[in-house]
Amino acid sequence: MCRWLAYSGVPVSVDTLLFQPHNSLIRQSLSAQRSIVPTNGDGFGLGWYADLPHPGLFRDTMPAWNDANLRSLAEQIRSSLFFAHVRASTGTATTRLNCHPFRYGRLLFMHNGKIGGYALVRRELEHRLKPEYYLNREGSTDSELFFYLLLGNGFARDPMGAFQRTIGEVLTAMEAEGVDEPFRMAAAVADGDRILALRWSSDRKSPSMFFGTGSDVWIEQGDVRFSEGLGCALVLSEPLDEVSGHWHEVPEASFVVVENATVTVRPFAPSLRAAA
Repeated sequence: MCRWLAYSGVPVSVDTLLFQPHNSLIRQSLSAQRSIVPTNGDGFGLGWYADLPHPGLFRDTMPAWNDANLRSLAEQIRSSLFFAHVRASTGTATTRLNCHPFRYGRLLFMHNGKIGGYALVRRELEHRLKPEYYLNREGSTDSELFFYLLLGNGFARDPMGAFQRTIGEVLTAMEAEGVDEPFRMAAAVADGDRILALRWSSDRKSPSMFFGTGSDVWIEQGDVRFSEGLGCALVLSEPLDEVSGHWHEVPEASFVVVENATVTVRPFAPSLRAAA
């Protein structure tokens, strides 16, 4: 399973969170602590918001722990909202186009998990893509396919409802093909202002997700430090250190909204009526 990190708040250098903590995302790419698969070496990606209307994007198939370009870039980029992702493939090819995050206009999307029986349901789900999103699909992953289904299901006007409808579509397709494998997901979307994240699975064994908040964030001898108050928020696959006091686990079947440095967690259930 993949590992990822989403940050929103006061501008920070990307390498502060990617490289400096004891359990940094780069360390997780080699030895994740809360993942079925400890090594996430099938590529990486970085997406960030700066001065342009659309986010920057850097992706490659190199293992994140072995790419000097990523280290150099992360030291130079300072952003108030960014995504970072290290990939462990669930069956699709290791190519740059299959690395996360995925970008559409001002949106970024990244994902950890798997659509059960993807090979069986892929054709049906691709037929459900609206033409404008189908033409933008570049890779072969279930993650990118889910992203464009999400946009077609009204994400712009109703993000949580779009997740409910899209998961309903996927479950319906899986049922039609007699798929027994579970559908598991921990995903995040950014629109330049907010982070929207979901932890959900059909068997209640979702990939892990945590968050931490404070008015500022920095690293001290490998530990993450948050000052009290509001100003920044992290949503991520696993904590960046072993200081348990500032990490909060997102419950199973939860939808997370990060806006104005405030984290809101809501219960989530898919919409099966809309999928029929």
